[in-house]
Amino acid sequence: MSGRIILLGATGYTGRLTAQALTLAGAAPVLAGRSPDRLVGLVADLAPLAPMAAPPTWQEADVTDPASVRALLRSPEDVLVTTVGPFSELGGPALAAAVDAGCGYVDSTGEPAFIRQVFEGADAQARRTGARLLTACGYDYLPGNLAAGLAVRDAVAAGQLPYRVDVGYFVRGGMAMSSGTRASVVGMLGQRPYAYRRGSVGTVRDGVGHFTVGGKDLAGIPIGSSEHFTVPRMASGVHEVGVYLGWAGKLTGIAHAGVSAAGALARLPLAGRALTAGARRLAPTTTGEGPDASARSGSRSIATARVTDAVGQVITQATVEGPTPYELTAELLAWCAAMLLTGQASSAGALGPVDAFGLDALEAGCAGMGLVRIA
Repeated sequence: MSGRIILLGATGYTGRLTAQALTLAGAAPVLAGRSPDRLVGLVADLAPLAPMAAPPTWQEADVTDPASVRALLRSPEDVLVTTVGPFSELGGPALAAAVDAGCGYVDSTGEPAFIRQVFEGADAQARRTGARLLTACGYDYLPGNLAAGLAVRDAVAAGQLPYRVDVGYFVRGGMAMSSGTRASVVGMLGQRPYAYRRGSVGTVRDGVGHFTVGGKDLAGIPIGSSEHFTVPRMASGVHEVGVYLGWAGKLTGIAHAGVSAAGALARLPLAGRALTAGARRLAPTTTGEGPDASARSGSRSIATARVTDAVGQVITQATVEGPTPYELTAELLAWCAAMLLTGQASSAGALGPVDAFGLDALEAGCAGMGLVRIA
Protein backbone atom coordinates (compact mmCIF):
# COMPACT_ATOMS: atom_id res chain seq x y z
CA MET A 1 0.00 0.00 0.00
CA SER A 2 1.49 3.32 -1.02
CA GLY A 3 1.58 6.17 1.47
CA ARG A 4 -0.65 9.23 1.41
CA ILE A 5 -0.42 12.76 2.79
CA ILE A 6 -3.31 13.51 5.14
CA LEU A 7 -3.88 17.14 6.13
CA LEU A 8 -5.75 17.57 9.41
CA GLY A 9 -7.27 21.01 9.88
CA ALA A 10 -7.55 21.53 6.13
CA THR A 11 -10.42 24.04 6.34
CA GLY A 12 -8.65 26.35 8.80
CA TYR A 13 -6.68 29.41 7.73
CA THR A 14 -3.21 27.83 7.56
CA GLY A 15 -4.80 24.54 6.55
CA ARG A 16 -6.36 26.01 3.41
CA LEU A 17 -3.06 27.54 2.33
CA THR A 18 -1.32 24.23 2.96
CA ALA A 19 -4.00 22.29 1.07
CA GLN A 20 -3.44 24.56 -1.90
CA ALA A 21 0.34 24.10 -1.75
CA LEU A 22 -0.02 20.31 -1.58
CA THR A 23 -2.52 20.24 -4.43
CA LEU A 24 -0.39 22.40 -6.70
CA ALA A 25 2.52 20.06 -5.98
CA GLY A 26 0.45 17.09 -7.18
CA ALA A 27 0.40 15.43 -3.76
CA ALA A 28 -3.31 14.41 -3.96
CA PRO A 29 -3.79 15.07 -0.23
CA VAL A 30 -6.56 13.65 1.89
CA LEU A 31 -8.17 16.74 3.44
CA ALA A 32 -9.48 16.13 6.95
CA GLY A 33 -11.57 18.25 9.30
CA ARG A 34 -14.75 18.48 11.34
CA SER A 35 -17.17 19.81 8.73
CA PRO A 36 -18.05 17.65 5.71
CA ASP A 37 -19.72 20.62 4.01
CA ARG A 38 -16.59 22.76 4.29
CA LEU A 39 -14.40 19.88 3.14
CA VAL A 40 -16.55 19.25 0.08
CA GLY A 41 -16.38 22.94 -0.75
CA LEU A 42 -12.60 23.03 -0.32
CA VAL A 43 -12.12 20.00 -2.57
CA ALA A 44 -14.26 21.70 -5.23
CA ASP A 45 -12.21 24.89 -4.94
CA LEU A 46 -8.92 23.01 -5.26
CA ALA A 47 -9.91 20.61 -8.04
CA PRO A 48 -9.07 23.05 -10.87
CA LEU A 49 -5.54 23.42 -9.43
CA ALA A 50 -4.84 19.70 -9.30
CA PRO A 51 -2.99 17.75 -11.98
CA MET A 52 -5.37 15.60 -14.02
CA ALA A 53 -4.61 12.40 -12.11
CA ALA A 54 -4.18 13.85 -8.61
CA PRO A 55 -7.31 15.52 -7.20
CA PRO A 56 -7.62 15.93 -3.44
CA THR A 57 -10.10 13.83 -1.47
CA TRP A 58 -11.58 14.32 2.00
CA GLN A 59 -12.35 12.47 5.23
CA GLU A 60 -14.12 13.66 8.37
CA ALA A 61 -12.06 13.76 11.57
CA ASP A 62 -12.18 15.73 14.83
CA VAL A 63 -9.38 16.01 17.40
CA THR A 64 -11.99 15.77 20.18
CA ASP A 65 -12.66 12.25 18.85
CA PRO A 66 -9.19 10.61 18.84
CA ALA A 67 -10.55 7.47 17.17
CA SER A 68 -11.51 9.52 14.11
CA VAL A 69 -7.96 10.88 13.90
CA ARG A 70 -6.46 7.41 14.15
CA ALA A 71 -8.82 6.24 11.41
CA LEU A 72 -7.09 8.63 9.00
CA LEU A 73 -3.92 6.53 9.02
CA ARG A 74 -3.71 3.26 7.12
CA SER A 75 -0.01 2.58 6.83
CA PRO A 76 3.39 3.53 8.32
CA GLU A 77 4.05 5.03 4.90
CA ASP A 78 1.37 7.68 5.47
CA VAL A 79 2.30 11.23 6.47
CA LEU A 80 0.00 13.18 8.79
CA VAL A 81 0.23 16.97 8.51
CA THR A 82 -1.65 18.92 11.16
CA THR A 83 -2.41 22.63 11.48
CA VAL A 84 -4.98 22.22 14.28
CA GLY A 85 -4.21 24.51 17.21
CA PRO A 86 -3.73 25.73 19.81
CA PHE A 87 -1.52 22.66 19.88
CA SER A 88 -1.09 22.58 23.65
CA GLU A 89 -4.87 22.02 23.86
CA LEU A 90 -5.67 20.19 20.63
CA GLY A 91 -2.44 18.75 19.26
CA GLY A 92 -2.14 15.62 21.37
CA PRO A 93 -4.48 13.24 19.48
CA ALA A 94 -2.75 13.74 16.11
CA LEU A 95 0.70 13.34 17.62
CA ALA A 96 -0.32 10.18 19.49
CA ALA A 97 -1.97 8.71 16.40
CA ALA A 98 1.15 9.25 14.29
CA VAL A 99 3.47 7.80 16.93
CA ASP A 100 1.32 4.71 17.41
CA ALA A 101 1.01 4.19 13.64
CA GLY A 102 4.76 4.61 13.12
CA CYS A 103 4.16 7.04 10.28
CA GLY A 104 5.42 10.46 9.22
CA TYR A 105 4.20 13.54 11.08
CA VAL A 106 4.54 17.27 10.37
CA ASP A 107 2.94 20.16 12.25
CA SER A 108 2.74 23.95 12.09
CA THR A 109 2.97 24.71 15.80
CA GLY A 110 4.99 27.59 17.19
CA GLU A 111 4.07 26.80 20.81
CA PRO A 112 7.09 26.11 23.04
CA ALA A 113 5.30 23.73 25.41
CA PHE A 114 4.08 21.51 22.58
CA ILE A 115 7.47 21.48 20.88
CA ARG A 116 9.01 20.33 24.14
CA GLN A 117 6.32 17.65 24.43
CA VAL A 118 7.30 16.26 21.02
CA PHE A 119 11.04 16.16 21.73
CA GLU A 120 10.92 15.08 25.36
CA GLY A 121 7.66 13.17 25.58
CA ALA A 122 7.20 11.46 22.20
CA ASP A 123 10.73 10.82 20.95
CA ALA A 124 11.42 7.49 22.69
CA GLN A 125 8.18 5.82 21.58
CA ALA A 126 8.54 7.23 18.06
CA ARG A 127 11.94 5.57 17.80
CA ARG A 128 10.37 2.28 18.80
CA THR A 129 7.47 2.51 16.34
CA GLY A 130 9.45 4.08 13.49
CA ALA A 131 7.50 7.35 13.48
CA ARG A 132 9.28 10.35 11.97
CA LEU A 133 8.20 13.46 13.85
CA LEU A 134 8.82 16.95 12.47
CA THR A 135 7.32 19.62 14.70
CA ALA A 136 7.31 23.41 14.21
CA CYS A 137 7.93 23.19 10.48
CA GLY A 138 6.53 26.55 9.40
CA TYR A 139 7.89 30.07 9.62
CA ASP A 140 8.40 29.15 13.23
CA TYR A 141 10.80 27.42 13.44
CA LEU A 142 12.25 25.90 10.29
CA PRO A 143 14.00 29.02 8.87
CA GLY A 144 16.06 29.38 12.05
CA ASN A 145 17.13 25.75 11.76
CA LEU A 146 18.32 26.50 8.23
CA ALA A 147 20.16 29.68 9.26
CA ALA A 148 21.75 27.91 12.23
CA GLY A 149 22.85 25.00 10.06
CA LEU A 150 24.49 27.36 7.58
CA ALA A 151 26.23 29.39 10.31
CA VAL A 152 27.48 26.29 12.14
CA ARG A 153 28.73 24.80 8.88
CA ASP A 154 30.64 27.99 8.12
CA ALA A 155 32.22 28.00 11.57
CA VAL A 156 33.31 24.37 11.35
CA ALA A 157 34.66 24.90 7.81
CA ALA A 158 36.77 27.77 9.16
CA GLY A 159 38.22 25.51 11.83
CA GLN A 160 36.35 27.30 14.64
CA LEU A 161 34.53 25.62 17.53
CA PRO A 162 30.90 26.81 17.87
CA TYR A 163 30.07 27.30 21.54
CA ARG A 164 26.82 29.28 21.46
CA VAL A 165 24.21 29.76 18.74
CA ASP A 166 21.60 32.53 18.93
CA VAL A 167 18.70 32.61 16.48
CA GLY A 168 16.43 35.59 15.81
CA TYR A 169 13.10 35.71 13.97
CA PHE A 170 11.80 38.88 12.37
CA VAL A 171 9.22 40.00 9.81
CA ARG A 172 9.98 42.80 7.41
CA GLY A 173 6.86 44.82 6.66
CA GLY A 174 4.85 43.82 9.72
CA MET A 175 3.13 40.66 10.93
CA ALA A 176 -0.64 40.27 10.42
CA MET A 177 -1.96 37.36 12.50
CA SER A 178 -4.63 34.78 11.82
CA SER A 179 -7.15 33.80 14.47
CA GLY A 180 -5.21 30.59 15.04
CA THR A 181 -1.94 32.43 15.63
CA ARG A 182 -3.64 34.80 18.08
CA ALA A 183 -5.11 31.85 19.95
CA SER A 184 -1.70 30.22 20.21
CA VAL A 185 -0.08 33.44 21.43
CA VAL A 186 -2.78 33.87 24.07
CA GLY A 187 -2.26 30.28 25.15
CA MET A 188 1.46 30.91 25.63
CA LEU A 189 0.90 33.71 28.17
CA GLY A 190 2.46 32.75 31.46
CA GLN A 191 4.79 30.10 30.02
CA ARG A 192 8.43 30.69 30.92
CA PRO A 193 10.84 30.44 27.97
CA TYR A 194 13.40 27.67 27.87
CA ALA A 195 16.88 27.45 26.40
CA TYR A 196 19.69 24.96 25.92
CA ARG A 197 22.54 25.15 28.40
CA ARG A 198 25.39 22.63 28.62
CA GLY A 199 23.60 19.50 27.63
CA SER A 200 20.01 20.10 28.73
CA VAL A 201 16.94 22.20 28.05
CA GLY A 202 15.50 24.19 30.93
CA THR A 203 13.71 27.41 31.82
CA VAL A 204 15.84 30.56 31.75
CA ARG A 205 15.72 34.26 32.56
CA ASP A 206 17.37 35.56 29.39
CA GLY A 207 17.02 39.22 28.52
CA VAL A 208 16.22 40.79 25.15
CA GLY A 209 18.42 39.49 22.32
CA HIS A 210 19.98 41.83 19.78
CA PHE A 211 21.01 41.02 16.20
CA THR A 212 22.52 43.08 13.39
CA VAL A 213 20.69 42.44 10.12
CA GLY A 214 21.28 44.64 7.08
CA GLY A 215 23.12 47.17 9.22
CA LYS A 216 20.17 47.54 11.60
CA ASP A 217 19.90 46.49 15.24
CA LEU A 218 16.92 44.17 15.68
CA ALA A 219 15.71 42.98 19.07
CA GLY A 220 13.70 39.96 20.14
CA ILE A 221 12.30 38.40 23.31
CA PRO A 222 13.51 34.92 24.35
CA ILE A 223 11.22 32.05 23.40
CA GLY A 224 11.28 28.27 23.51
CA SER A 225 11.57 26.64 20.08
CA SER A 226 12.76 23.57 18.21
CA GLU A 227 16.30 24.91 17.77
CA HIS A 228 17.05 24.26 21.43
CA PHE A 229 16.72 20.55 20.68
CA THR A 230 18.05 20.42 17.12
CA VAL A 231 20.99 22.85 16.92
CA PRO A 232 23.15 20.98 19.48
CA ARG A 233 22.97 17.99 17.13
CA MET A 234 24.64 20.03 14.37
CA ALA A 235 28.05 20.22 16.08
CA SER A 236 29.41 18.58 19.23
CA GLY A 237 30.84 21.83 20.59
CA VAL A 238 27.52 23.66 20.88
CA HIS A 239 26.90 24.27 24.60
CA GLU A 240 24.27 27.03 24.51
CA VAL A 241 21.35 27.91 22.26
CA GLY A 242 19.05 30.93 22.55
CA VAL A 243 16.10 31.82 20.31
CA TYR A 244 14.40 35.22 20.10
CA LEU A 245 11.20 36.47 18.50
CA GLY A 246 11.26 40.05 17.20
CA TRP A 247 7.69 40.78 16.09
CA ALA A 248 7.26 43.64 18.56
CA GLY A 249 9.83 45.97 16.96
CA LYS A 250 10.45 49.07 19.10
CA LEU A 251 8.12 47.68 21.76
CA THR A 252 10.27 44.59 22.33
CA GLY A 253 11.48 45.75 25.75
CA ILE A 254 7.93 46.39 26.93
CA ALA A 255 6.77 43.06 25.49
CA HIS A 256 9.59 41.24 27.30
CA ALA A 257 8.69 42.87 30.61
CA GLY A 258 5.04 41.93 30.13
CA VAL A 259 5.80 38.30 29.28
CA SER A 260 8.17 38.04 32.26
CA ALA A 261 5.54 39.45 34.60
CA ALA A 262 2.92 37.05 33.24
CA GLY A 263 5.30 34.15 33.79
CA ALA A 264 5.89 35.17 37.40
CA LEU A 265 2.15 35.49 38.05
CA ALA A 266 1.44 32.12 36.48
CA ARG A 267 3.55 30.40 39.14
CA LEU A 268 1.29 31.74 41.91
CA PRO A 269 -1.80 29.50 42.27
CA LEU A 270 -4.51 32.15 42.53
CA ALA A 271 -2.89 34.60 40.12
CA GLY A 272 -2.12 31.77 37.70
CA ARG A 273 -5.76 30.75 37.53
CA ALA A 274 -6.81 34.35 37.03
CA LEU A 275 -4.25 34.79 34.25
CA THR A 276 -5.47 31.64 32.50
CA ALA A 277 -9.07 32.79 32.72
CA GLY A 278 -8.16 36.23 31.39
CA ALA A 279 -6.17 34.73 28.54
CA ARG A 280 -9.14 32.64 27.50
CA ARG A 281 -11.30 35.74 27.37
CA LEU A 282 -8.74 37.36 25.07
CA ALA A 283 -8.64 34.39 22.70
CA PRO A 284 -10.45 34.85 19.37
CA THR A 285 -14.00 33.52 19.31
CA THR A 286 -13.89 32.67 15.60
CA THR A 287 -11.49 30.34 13.84
CA GLY A 288 -10.18 29.97 10.32
CA GLU A 289 -9.82 33.71 9.76
CA GLY A 290 -6.73 35.69 8.84
CA PRO A 291 -5.18 38.33 6.61
CA ASP A 292 -6.06 38.14 2.92
CA ALA A 293 -3.46 37.89 0.16
CA SER A 294 -3.20 41.65 -0.12
CA ALA A 295 -2.56 42.09 3.61
CA ARG A 296 0.04 39.32 3.57
CA SER A 297 1.86 40.50 0.47
CA GLY A 298 3.87 43.30 2.08
CA SER A 299 5.75 41.14 4.58
CA ARG A 300 8.94 39.08 4.34
CA SER A 301 10.18 36.36 6.68
CA ILE A 302 13.66 36.75 8.16
CA ALA A 303 15.69 34.41 10.37
CA THR A 304 19.27 34.97 11.43
CA ALA A 305 21.71 32.79 13.37
CA ARG A 306 24.87 33.98 15.10
CA VAL A 307 27.63 31.62 16.24
CA THR A 308 30.02 32.69 19.01
CA ASP A 309 32.98 31.04 20.70
CA ALA A 310 33.43 30.29 24.40
CA VAL A 311 34.45 33.88 25.19
CA GLY A 312 31.58 35.46 23.27
CA GLN A 313 33.41 36.45 20.11
CA VAL A 314 31.30 36.22 16.95
CA ILE A 315 32.58 33.54 14.59
CA THR A 316 29.95 33.73 11.85
CA GLN A 317 26.37 34.74 11.13
CA ALA A 318 23.91 33.55 8.51
CA THR A 319 20.64 35.27 7.56
CA VAL A 320 17.86 33.88 5.39
CA GLU A 321 14.89 35.71 3.93
CA GLY A 322 11.77 34.38 2.27
CA PRO A 323 8.08 34.89 1.50
CA THR A 324 5.43 36.14 3.91
CA PRO A 325 5.15 33.87 6.97
CA TYR A 326 1.83 32.21 6.09
CA GLU A 327 2.72 31.37 2.48
CA LEU A 328 6.12 30.19 3.65
CA THR A 329 4.55 28.00 6.34
CA ALA A 330 2.27 26.32 3.79
CA GLU A 331 5.13 25.68 1.38
CA LEU A 332 7.39 24.34 4.14
CA LEU A 333 4.72 21.97 5.45
CA ALA A 334 4.06 20.66 1.94
CA TRP A 335 7.77 20.19 1.23
CA CYS A 336 8.47 18.38 4.50
CA ALA A 337 5.48 16.10 3.95
CA ALA A 338 6.64 15.24 0.44
CA MET A 339 10.14 14.49 1.69
CA LEU A 340 8.78 12.14 4.35
CA LEU A 341 6.42 10.49 1.86
CA THR A 342 9.32 9.66 -0.46
CA GLY A 343 11.39 8.18 2.37
CA GLN A 344 13.90 10.99 2.67
CA ALA A 345 13.99 11.07 6.50
CA SER A 346 17.21 9.53 7.75
CA SER A 347 15.86 8.07 11.01
CA ALA A 348 12.90 7.77 13.38
CA GLY A 349 12.08 9.87 16.42
CA ALA A 350 11.63 13.58 17.05
CA LEU A 351 13.69 15.19 14.30
CA GLY A 352 14.82 18.60 13.20
CA PRO A 353 14.80 19.37 9.47
CA VAL A 354 18.59 19.10 9.26
CA ASP A 355 18.47 15.76 11.14
CA ALA A 356 15.82 14.44 8.81
CA PHE A 357 16.99 15.58 5.39
CA GLY A 358 20.52 16.95 5.67
CA LEU A 359 21.55 20.58 5.34
CA ASP A 360 22.21 20.49 1.59
CA ALA A 361 18.76 19.09 0.79
CA LEU A 362 17.12 21.52 3.20
CA GLU A 363 18.92 24.50 1.68
CA ALA A 364 17.97 23.44 -1.84
CA GLY A 365 14.35 22.76 -0.92
CA CYS A 366 13.98 26.12 0.82
CA ALA A 367 15.55 27.92 -2.13
CA GLY A 368 12.87 26.39 -4.35
CA MET A 369 10.21 28.23 -2.34
CA GLY A 370 12.17 31.47 -2.14
CA LEU A 371 13.74 31.11 1.31
CA VAL A 372 17.37 31.92 0.58
CA ARG A 373 20.50 33.10 2.31
CA ILE A 374 21.07 36.85 2.00
CA ALA A 375 24.09 37.28 4.29
